[in-house]
Amino acid sequence: MSTPSTTNLLLNLAFEPALEALGEGFYDPVMAAEFPHHLLRFRNDDVLGQMGLDANQVNDIDFVEAYGQFQSREPLLALCYHGYQFGDYNPRLGDGRGFLYGQVRGTDGELYDLGTKGSGTTPYSRSADGRLTLKGGVREVLAAEALHHLGVRTSRCLSLIETGESLWRGDEPSPTRSSVMVRFSRSHIRFGTFERLLALQRPDMIQQLLDHVIQYYYPHLWQQPDAYARFYAELVQRTAALVGQWMSVGFCHAVLNTDNMSITGESFDYGPYAFIQTLDPDFTAAYFDHFRRYSYGNQPGMCHWNLEMLQRPLVAVIPQADLDAGLETFKSHYYSAYRQRMLGKLGFEPTEMSEAEDLLVQTLDFLQRSQVGYHAFFAELRLQFQETWRVDPGHIFSESELLSPPQWQDQLETWRQLYHRLLQQYPETELAAIKQRLQRNPRTVITRPQIEAIWEPIMIEDDWQPFYDLLQHLRQP
Repeated sequence: MSTPSTTNLLLNLAFEPALEALGEGFYDPVMAAEFPHHLLRFRNDDVLGQMGLDANQVNDIDFVEAYGQFQSREPLLALCYHGYQFGDYNPRLGDGRGFLYGQVRGTDGELYDLGTKGSGTTPYSRSADGRLTLKGGVREVLAAEALHHLGVRTSRCLSLIETGESLWRGDEPSPTRSSVMVRFSRSHIRFGTFERLLALQRPDMIQQLLDHVIQYYYPHLWQQPDAYARFYAELVQRTAALVGQWMSVGFCHAVLNTDNMSITGESFDYGPYAFIQTLDPDFTAAYFDHFRRYSYGNQPGMCHWNLEMLQRPLVAVIPQADLDAGLETFKSHYYSAYRQRMLGKLGFEPTEMSEAEDLLVQTLDFLQRSQVGYHAFFAELRLQFQETWRVDPGHIFSESELLSPPQWQDQLETWRQLYHRLLQQYPETELAAIKQRLQRNPRTVITRPQIEAIWEPIMIEDDWQPFYDLLQHLRQP
């Protein structure tokens, strides 16, 4: 490879060989594909700031050199892992269309991975081409940015480059355009990374990997006498909180296999995801999920199951009693996180008032029975809220066209009375804070029709402005 440019800041980052130091039993060195064209379609200047870079000093050519041509960067590492896919164990996994480009410290002191998607074949590609469709890249950019600005712990996209190849896919009109994406995440180590080591019967490597994870991603536990048990308990808590975040914002990941579960409790890898339009626990985002295993309502249970499967390799190092004690806390951590987020969407901080619990139950019941738009309901609450609601429940949603259908009025009246009673528990001086919290309810939540609406001008006219406009709306929830 060529000598790094002295002016391209992306090629001169202070990379850390943290994962590389584990040894080749955890990855395979690979080469990046060479692409015929490089068109930068998205750059995330916000993430550049997290990396300690001034976006004004990084131009578009810098992105192409670093993340399209992969100049001057080696080794590139395809990570090894297995995983449970739709409940069945699959040992034929690993990074099949991506690699670890490098690891850098963020301005917060945490270690971050720069990982690719669509960068070419690896030993784990099987019969696939190792590429990413441009539409798939666009979808992941939108998901990551939407979730981040909704307060979900998520990986983000640093760049998306169109690469000039024609790809054939069964789930997109083909030929379709190609791209390579760089993902910025807290780690690409997965539950399945540990599961592979169990299949290889290497408890020594399980302990080596566990020490690595704690040292780099749970440093407050490093060298503590009960570090292993506390690590698992904290991973359970992080994962439960993440699912609470997904559920509150109406997000269905769609492919919660153990190879898509991060050891840091971070959301990543967005394929056939969708945001629900109405509160339907059976809503399933992946067309191939015929038995609704990963439906919206099943997500807490599936993440609990994934954590239980992770115990199988970890028991080589952590006593089963400690693992069971950690997993026992999942439900309480999940509901606490979900309840806090949902009360926030209703305008309230976490409270032990019985009226708050009643209101949350009634809200969910109303949304599911009425099938009024999930996001529209909370956006309407943001728009309609007035201080007079505390005085007279008759004012609540009195001017709402969204909630005017007569068939909803009896149940809506019960909801009004509950909301009014909870408001009366607070002094008038608190109303401004309630209104401020309601302002966090998003005006824009991406739906499949919206994605198709911004993809069509890209596909037909190469018009990217609707995509950039939608990103701007998502960043101002």
